[in-house]
Amino acid sequence: MLVSRESPTFSGHRRTVPRIRIPLIRIFAGAGQLRISTFQLVAMFDFLKRPTLEDELFKMRFTAKSLVRNSKKCEKNQIAQKLKLKQAIEKGNMEGAKIYAQNAIREKTQALSYLQLSSRIDAVAARVQTAISMGNLKSNMSGVVKGMNVVMDSMNVEKISKTMDQFERQFEDLDVRAAYMEGAMNSTTAGAPPADQVDDLIQMVADENGLVIAGQLDSAGAVGSHVPVAAPAAAQATDDLTARLAALRKA
Repeated sequence: MLVSRESPTFSGHRRTVPRIRIPLIRIFAGAGQLRISTFQLVAMFDFLKRPTLEDELFKMRFTAKSLVRNSKKCEKNQIAQKLKLKQAIEKGNMEGAKIYAQNAIREKTQALSYLQLSSRIDAVAARVQTAISMGNLKSNMSGVVKGMNVVMDSMNVEKISKTMDQFERQFEDLDVRAAYMEGAMNSTTAGAPPADQVDDLIQMVADENGLVIAGQLDSAGAVGSHVPVAAPAAAQATDDLTARLAALRKA
C-alpha cells in the first residue's frame, strides 16, 4: 500500500502525490513481524560471504600479534610470581615459595610457547603471501588456509600448532619440488660447449673481420676449465631429493 500526502498547488487546490519509499521485506519471527529494507538485508548477510585468502592472511597476522600480547602478559605474571617468591622466602614460608616458583616457571614456559607459535605463524603467513603472489599456491594448501578461520578464532594453542604443522609439511613438499627443478635446470645449463667449437667460432669471427689472434687462444686457456669436484654429500642430497619427489608423486 502506497502512503500518500496532500500537496498544495498554485491554484490553491490540493492534490494527492504518492510518496516514494524503499522496498521492504517482511521477515516473520514468531508472532511478531520485523520490517527491514533491502539495503539493510544486504548489509546483514554480507558477513556470510566466503573469506578470501587475503582475509585469512590478515587473520593469521592478527593471531600472531595476539599471541605476542599473551606472551608479554605471561612475562608480567612471571615477574609478579617471582616477587611473591621473594617475599615468601623473606618470611620463611618455604611451602608458599615452592608454589610461587612453580607458577613463575609455568608462566615463563607459557610465554615462550606463545612467542614461538607467533613466530611460526608469521613465517607461514610470509610463505603463503609469497606463494599467492607467485601464483603457485596449490589447492590443498589453499584448503588449509581457508580452514584456518575457525582455528584462529578459537585461540587454541594445540589446534593452531597442528595447523602450522600442516602448513610446514605442505611447504616442505613444495621446497622439495622446487629444489629438484632447480637442480635439473642447473644440470642442463651448466655444461659448457666443447672447447674446439669455441675456438673455431672465435677463429671464424676473427677471419671475417681481418683480426689476428695467433697464439692468443692458447694463452687464454679453456673457459671454466677449473670445475670443482662434487662432494659425495651433495650427490647424496640430490639422490634424497629425487627419492622424496618420487614419493610425493605416488602420494
